[in-house]
Amino acid sequence: MSNVELVAVGTELLLGQLVDTNTAYIAAALAENGIDCYASHAVGDNRERIARIVGEILGRADGIITTGGLGPTVDDLTKEAVADALGLELVLDDSALAEIEGFFASIGRTMRENNRKQAFLPAGSIPLVNPHGTAPGFIAVRADGKFVACMPGVPREMKPMLAERLLPWLRSHFDVREGIVTRVLHTVNIGESEIDHRIADLFAGSENPKIAVLAHDYRCDVKIMAKAASTAKALAAIAPLEEELRVRLRGHVFGVDAMTLEGAVLVAVDERGESLAVAESCTGGRIAAAITGVPGASRRFLGGIVAYDNALKTGELAVPEETIERFGAVSEECAIAMARGLRARLGAKIGIATTGIAGPDGGSVDKPVGTLCVGLVDDRGERAWTLQLRGDRAAIQARATTAALGLLWREVKIS
Repeated sequence: MSNVELVAVGTELLLGQLVDTNTAYIAAALAENGIDCYASHAVGDNRERIARIVGEILGRADGIITTGGLGPTVDDLTKEAVADALGLELVLDDSALAEIEGFFASIGRTMRENNRKQAFLPAGSIPLVNPHGTAPGFIAVRADGKFVACMPGVPREMKPMLAERLLPWLRSHFDVREGIVTRVLHTVNIGESEIDHRIADLFAGSENPKIAVLAHDYRCDVKIMAKAASTAKALAAIAPLEEELRVRLRGHVFGVDAMTLEGAVLVAVDERGESLAVAESCTGGRIAAAITGVPGASRRFLGGIVAYDNALKTGELAVPEETIERFGAVSEECAIAMARGLRARLGAKIGIATTGIAGPDGGSVDKPVGTLCVGLVDDRGERAWTLQLRGDRAAIQARATTAALGLLWREVKIS
């Protein structure tokens, strides 16, 4: 069975100055192409350390894929380290040099001498053309068939190189005849532990397809992964398991794969032929921003009002002052009044409102930080919910947005 390990090169990764997105992207692409990734690593811009980790990995894996350290500066040392580990000399590759010269000519800039350094590759390696930058990648193959494939760290350069150059080579090198297809069921208004309780036997009894559960803030993904010779065969294997999961998670699956929660809300509103508006206090416009991020949102979404100050709640949304005085701005009564006033103000069929305490201050014994009240008003009536959320201010606001959208989807879709 083919297996590779990934190495991200760059001291900035170890200092927390840059987030490594390349590793996750490459790992997903490998899985889709039926190539197993057993481990991933990060190493700084140090020639000896890079060479050491390359040597260690080649002692157990079939190959290595690295990103980063192929630039023109003195701290770009990946090629040198790989050459050290494999006992190879760096030699000028004329085709790589021509590509670099052509790149500079195309943008009307003078090529510096340090860019010439990038055309030196380990002897006998296979160049990976980079039309999007100056750093060519390469594949260095040992006599025993084990290899090191190196790509630039800039994602806009790495991604096309991976898709157009490296993946085809890997499939040929490993004679890959199967790939992995993943189907993702998105759920909301149900916790990870409850999902596990409902599907534990399916999880334990399924190997191909395989099930995995991934929790997010106030929603969970259930992934179904199948390995097969074609996408059609993989999907056929997934179908009966997906159907059973949908039965056990009925009322909580809002979409699959690329569908977002806000997208599912708009689909549900559209199916009812109604219109939607939002009034937000603690979420500060995040619900409206999520909804308007969906193409075609204007078909059903009228707009929103961020009524943070109580004066705006009473003035713009017609919340009675006595409601705030009696129950407080963070209350189900206030949330209902906000949704009711919003609906009248904007003429929406469905009005949803949020009010809460995002912190870090402002909480009390009765209403601690993280208290969220959601109100919803439509032709079917008025309802409200109070939730207690955890986290810092940013986390509470993000979770409040997801929680409100989840309640909205359930009420519009199910009721």
